[in-house]
Amino acid sequence: MRNQSGEAYAASKYHEFTVKEPCTITEFIAKQMSGISRNKLKDILKGHGVSVNYKLVTQHDYPLQPGMKVRISKHRRSTELQSKWVKIVYEDKDIIVIEKAPGILSMAATAKQYCIKNVLDEYFQRRHFKCHAHCVHRLDRDTSGLMIYAKSIEAAKILQEDWKGRVYDRRYCAVVLGQMEQEGGTVRSYLTDNKAYVTYSSPTDNGGKLAITHFRRVAASTDYSLVELRLETGRKNQIRVHMQDIGYPVVGDPKYGLEGQYMPNPLGRLCLHAFRLFFYHPMTGEKMEFETPFPTPFRNLVKEEKEKEATEEEA
Repeated sequence: MRNQSGEAYAASKYHEFTVKEPCTITEFIAKQMSGISRNKLKDILKGHGVSVNYKLVTQHDYPLQPGMKVRISKHRRSTELQSKWVKIVYEDKDIIVIEKAPGILSMAATAKQYCIKNVLDEYFQRRHFKCHAHCVHRLDRDTSGLMIYAKSIEAAKILQEDWKGRVYDRRYCAVVLGQMEQEGGTVRSYLTDNKAYVTYSSPTDNGGKLAITHFRRVAASTDYSLVELRLETGRKNQIRVHMQDIGYPVVGDPKYGLEGQYMPNPLGRLCLHAFRLFFYHPMTGEKMEFETPFPTPFRNLVKEEKEKEATEEEA
């Protein structure tokens, strides 16, 4: 999907190199950018300024092999946005990729609601950019993770009209209630909303939209399980409803917990995070691949429960 204009645009944004011998990413950058300080090198990695085979890399000892393509950004990622709600992961003249915190809407439902679009529009205004943030997909208020916003109507239209074709891998992680026995599987059902805007699931066509979620168990204790989820469709509350369907509701979800049972909320939030977002750039067609680590509190919750169980068994 890449073209000449895409190549020219990439050349204006990155230094691109081909690896010729095995080494680590820091060794490679130090060699290619002679004289670079150790702190500057760390800043480039931490600032999402390096990619290997079009995938972002932040690990300082990431191993490289001959033939790999390494890109080093010519511009330091902007740090002008200081917000508890938004962290900028990537930005160019057409799009901005951000990591959303839980507790804020992606797009306002009413005029007075503060949302991610407000945060980004204020940021653009401070930098004297003549653009606005266009929301092309959404995360629930209490879900965190990666999102794309377009900076032009043209880019937004391309993403919205061919979302499934443009986005080729989107994944979430979640902590669910209970010890998941199966290693993984797929949930298929039809989802529709009632008049109270609660999403209901049916194994047969109920006039709603078909929803497909693939899941994989990453770790489990008696009380909680950490799972990875891949969406084949993107429906409202899809993951939350599908996890409820198979008896493992997302921890901290008061809306789609197990009916009639208390839903624990040990982290004080909905334990759902969008950690991977792979897509084709709307204007250049190049592959854009972004990942964040699983939230540390998610891993710690399952780990602490397992350690607690082991201690109790020893006692």
